[in-house]
Amino acid sequence: MADRADVWQGTLALMVLKTLEAMGPLHGYGIARRIEQTSGDLLAINYGTLYPSLLKLEQEGYIESEWGVSDNNRKAKFYRLTSAGRQQVHEETREWERTTAILERFLSPREQS
Repeated sequence: MADRADVWQGTLALMVLKTLEAMGPLHGYGIARRIEQTSGDLLAINYGTLYPSLLKLEQEGYIESEWGVSDNNRKAKFYRLTSAGRQQVHEETREWERTTAILERFLSPREQS
């Protein structure tokens, strides 16, 4: 298996929001595992980065949390997307699509007229 990379700076919040949009409410470990699985296990989630990011997203009103019971019958904090979070997902997705389209011009140069 290839070496796992850390999440690129500035991308974790979007990955968290997209994960919650796709999967519904999840606890922190579930969010981390889903991001890692979605990347084909090429990304490694640092929990020391994830939980501060979750707190920031909650303070910004993009997610909200409540305590519940996990699959293994342990108390866990579950996070879910808010309506403001859904809007933020769409805005950030558009911005990243624009950014990657620009980068693609440099990564795959073709003749320019």
